[in-house]
Amino acid sequence: MGRRGKKKGRPVSGWLVFDKPVGMGSTEAVAKIKWLFQAEKAGHAGTLDPLASGMLPIALGEATKTVPYVMDGAKVYRFTVAWGEERSTDDLEGPVTKTSEIRPSEEQIRALLPKYTGVIMQTPPQFSAIKIAGERAYDLAREGEVVEIPAREIEIGRLDLISSSDGRSVFEVECGKGTYVRSLARDMGRDLGCFGHIAELRRTEVEPFTADDLVTLEMLEEAARPTADTVEEGDWAVRYEALDACLLDTGAALEYLPQVTITDDVAARIRLGNPVIIRGRDAPVEADEACATARGRLVAIGAIEAGMFKPKRVFTV
Repeated sequence: MGRRGKKKGRPVSGWLVFDKPVGMGSTEAVAKIKWLFQAEKAGHAGTLDPLASGMLPIALGEATKTVPYVMDGAKVYRFTVAWGEERSTDDLEGPVTKTSEIRPSEEQIRALLPKYTGVIMQTPPQFSAIKIAGERAYDLAREGEVVEIPAREIEIGRLDLISSSDGRSVFEVECGKGTYVRSLARDMGRDLGCFGHIAELRRTEVEPFTADDLVTLEMLEEAARPTADTVEEGDWAVRYEALDACLLDTGAALEYLPQVTITDDVAARIRLGNPVIIRGRDAPVEADEACATARGRLVAIGAIEAGMFKPKRVFTV
């Protein structure tokens, strides 16, 4: 029997709310963070295009188990639409495909916004990660194929016009999972009869994280830089201590779920997969999903039925 390979990296866990710069892809960002932290595992909660900046939540270690909960959260974007041109990619990257001399007025734009609020149907861009017959749409688009991508239901909580001048308009949108902001720019341009594409895009929030949680690449590189003393002594633990201070606890992604506080003894039983009785006057009696925590640390996600916590997913750290 072959021996299992030793895991590479540190068993560090938590969420890094990364302020991704323009020009860096989401996969590249995850690889950079994983390397800086020397983490065993890493993943992100929601792709950002290279031309977009802003919040890219990156999960390390055990936090990767909570990625779906962040993926389902609401997101807020601030974006600029340049009117008069439609592009193949619906942003600055692709060539111009349609042009117009028309420029919409602020009144025309505001009158259109209700059409893009609530539950609507949206067709993703040709250059997107949607799979068509097993292949990514952007791969087919790069080969010159025009593919039919079916429209799908998305939800827009709000769409606000922030400013409009010189043929450009700035918007802020709060939206649900699966929304393509590039498609919003494209479709609004078509409805206004002037065409449009994304000129700037920044994601400012991913529920439950806020702008106060953002950590820049410069902050991380400064934290990772060994001092003269640590280089002399070979004390790399100091370097990682500064980096780990930038992380949010794994449970930060689940603060909106019902919370159950347990003892260390109960935590040990739950980690073995055993259901336990939930005690306490304020403990929920029923919940499809809830968090069990001990000493402020996430122990498990599970269901509460008739006063019993039944673990579905346990966490080792």
